[in-house]
Amino acid sequence: MKLPIVYHTNYSCPFPDNHRFVMSKFVRLHDHLLQQGYIHDNLYRPAAASIADLAITHSPVYLQALVDDAIEMKAWRRLGLPWSQGLIDRTLTAPNGTLLAARLALQHGMASHLAGGTHHAHYDFGSGFCLVNDLAYTALALLQRREVQRLLIFDLDVHQGDGTAALLEHEPRAFTCSIHCEKNFPFRKHRSDLDIGLGQYLDDAAYLTVVRDTFERLIHEHQPELVIYDAGVDVWEGDGLGHLNITLEGIQQRDRWVLAYCQQRGIPVVTVIGGGYDKDHQRLAERHASVVKTASILFAEQ
Repeated sequence: MKLPIVYHTNYSCPFPDNHRFVMSKFVRLHDHLLQQGYIHDNLYRPAAASIADLAITHSPVYLQALVDDAIEMKAWRRLGLPWSQGLIDRTLTAPNGTLLAARLALQHGMASHLAGGTHHAHYDFGSGFCLVNDLAYTALALLQRREVQRLLIFDLDVHQGDGTAALLEHEPRAFTCSIHCEKNFPFRKHRSDLDIGLGQYLDDAAYLTVVRDTFERLIHEHQPELVIYDAGVDVWEGDGLGHLNITLEGIQQRDRWVLAYCQQRGIPVVTVIGGGYDKDHQRLAERHASVVKTASILFAEQ
């Protein structure tokens, strides 16, 4: 059996090619993995979520305004994305993609979502290219349905997961950890259960030490029944919005260590791709593919 992978064709909607957010990376990621042989009969397609579904995490008034294109212009500037029906379609689908991938991980031990990590979305507003928070939505859906009792969101995107922290602030069964570049967006942080702000231009060795020491401690102290792993690649040394000096090899080592640590301890883990920014869209997609390839290899070895 191959690693379960979740994807929907609406993830890459029509979008300006020169926009800083690389909308084409999702279909490019899928096509790259398909060409490399990582996708065969192991692809799962999520259904769109309803406003009622997403209301466990977000304000129904905000959600309806998103769907109706009734968000005021100032709020759209904060989001940083132009409204379109395609954007709304993907926004309603991707959170269920993370939830589906999480359920597949609980069933099979590991799964990957070819999107997700929209951690800047708050209860009644979006921010930083994030309209709906798939991480908090997945956590709350699983906890409310008692599919898990304890979970860990391990967010290694270069930007702090402020929306996730705010949405899960009063949910003790979901532990939020964000390891990020401190002097970076969002400039107003919201406290996670554990935040580790890194200095700019940190290199591989120092970064990997922080990741390993932190993850080992969290697994030991909290014994989660599921890890939601936001494997952002905007920590890469050439990322336009990152400000860290992590090499591609460092990212690969990070991903392999986190996933193998979960696997060795029998803890289900689901991966989402998180952030990444590059004018070379194909190069970015291939960088995002790293965590899925690593998960696929480890899954085949179990």
